[in-house]
Amino acid sequence: MTMRVVRGTVASKVFAVVAIAGVVVLAALPSWGSISLQRKMVELFTLLALAVMWNLLAGFAGVVSVGQQVFVGLGAYSMIALVNVHGQNLYASVPLSGLITAVASIPIGLIAFRLRGSYFAIGTWVLAEAVSLIIILQKSVGAGNGVSLKVKGYALATRQDNSYWFALVVGVGSVLITYLVLRSRLGLQMQAIRDSEDGARGLGANVYRTRFLVWVLAAFWTGLASATYYLQLLRVQPAGTGGAFSVVQWTAPIIFIVVIGGIGTIEGPVIGAVLYYFLRDRFKDHQTVYLISMGMLAIAVALWLQGGIWGTIRRKLGADLFPVRRRLVE
Repeated sequence: MTMRVVRGTVASKVFAVVAIAGVVVLAALPSWGSISLQRKMVELFTLLALAVMWNLLAGFAGVVSVGQQVFVGLGAYSMIALVNVHGQNLYASVPLSGLITAVASIPIGLIAFRLRGSYFAIGTWVLAEAVSLIIILQKSVGAGNGVSLKVKGYALATRQDNSYWFALVVGVGSVLITYLVLRSRLGLQMQAIRDSEDGARGLGANVYRTRFLVWVLAAFWTGLASATYYLQLLRVQPAGTGGAFSVVQWTAPIIFIVVIGGIGTIEGPVIGAVLYYFLRDRFKDHQTVYLISMGMLAIAVALWLQGGIWGTIRRKLGADLFPVRRRLVE
């Protein structure tokens, strides 16, 4: 009997074809969809990217942060500073904002990674608040009152289309990057460290360096997603409803998305983001019903679907749409 090592399955190969076709259709959305639909999709792709990056940290690397809003805020205000203060090109400022956020995440991480466990989670929240206070003191970016992005010279229709395509790349790219990372040596180390930090260290894994690399990667992509979102929204404010540094606006929803969909899976955040956005959009005029439905969903998942929606499906069917594990088959 001859055995061989494989990763893909029939289900994953079929899904890959369907996914590619779906991305092609989504890429052509500006030609057949409405402006309203484009705006909704930008928000959905942004939530997806943020959730996938948090899942990469918490679900695969074991780094539970509740201060991810700091990278959202840094991405948004970096773009404001680049465009409004330094007169940089509007679209070139989007990836540059991601880079600035990644660089800023290094000193933040050097402080946060001195903490462990629940202290780390709380520490990231405190650091996010500290950074937001620093931003509020900067008069050049609104001094806490909010500031609008200067977009003179850019046609509205063109900006809407470009914002959508940026968001599509950010959303789909976050899933693809996670998949590629998990198939790499870095991904193997991440998951080994998550499962047993001492065991991984004993096998030669550099725990601190591995987690720090993932931290910077997540910061970069979160800042990129934030800049893309505010490229469409045009106005940034640090706190309150829609605030760039708001834990309620950003970190709480992305944690909910990941937990509901399935933490530690690639498919989970995708399912969770679609479900969360559908419920929020459906009950946006009925805040009480919305909160009750979200609470009931969270309770139902906690009681009957440990591992989230996709975690339960994978456990029942043994299906992996994004196979990263090697299998020995005949």
